[in-house]
Amino acid sequence: MKELSELNLLKEDCMTVTGKTIGEAIAGAVNRNPEVIRLLDNPYSKTGGLAVLKGNLAPDGSVVKRSAVVEEMMVHEGPARVFDCEEDAIAAIKGGKIVEGDVVVIRYEGPKGGPGMREMLNPTSAIAGMGLGSSVALITDGRFSGASRGASIGHVSPEAAVGGPIALVEEGDIIAIDIPNMKLDIKVSDEELAARKAKWQPREPKVTSGYAARYAKMVTSGNRGAVLELD
Repeated sequence: MKELSELNLLKEDCMTVTGKTIGEAIAGAVNRNPEVIRLLDNPYSKTGGLAVLKGNLAPDGSVVKRSAVVEEMMVHEGPARVFDCEEDAIAAIKGGKIVEGDVVVIRYEGPKGGPGMREMLNPTSAIAGMGLGSSVALITDGRFSGASRGASIGHVSPEAAVGGPIALVEEGDIIAIDIPNMKLDIKVSDEELAARKAKWQPREPKVTSGYAARYAKMVTSGNRGAVLELD
């Protein structure tokens, strides 16, 4: 916190439970090991570990752990390999059907579609296990944990279950990822996307009774924190 204060990134007048403000609490702090807590002029990364990407594939945003993406995948274009559930994607990856350069798209796994926004650790692990971790990207309206690695982009919003653009992706569409410029796009014209949207129909919910059905009906997309909200 002392290092961050040097860039005026803290509200130092905020009170803490000690009865002192943040500024008062850190005033005497000394960094005794700059290899553990890096100095401002020698950071591990100047940009931070996460990036929020937006574009016509994720108008409301998506999230990538950029610190886990290899340099050659920071900017990438490749054909979409589309799957409507996690299990189908894993089967294709392990079956050798995904090749270098592909962009795996896993949809209908968001807060509503899951329901519950499942963690996509297994597909990313399968990609790494097949030796594709530095050449294949994964895009999903599901989520990732801190264990994810590679070009794994989650929380794509709006999600597929509400007709977000990720629901309109077709096999072979070119997906453009540009992490430095925070962009995530599908290289399809606005007119074509509008035509696909007009034909799109909501899917039958995976769960139709009980609390999970009520949850799916009320939950918002990932960009809203997947909170429950009454209409």
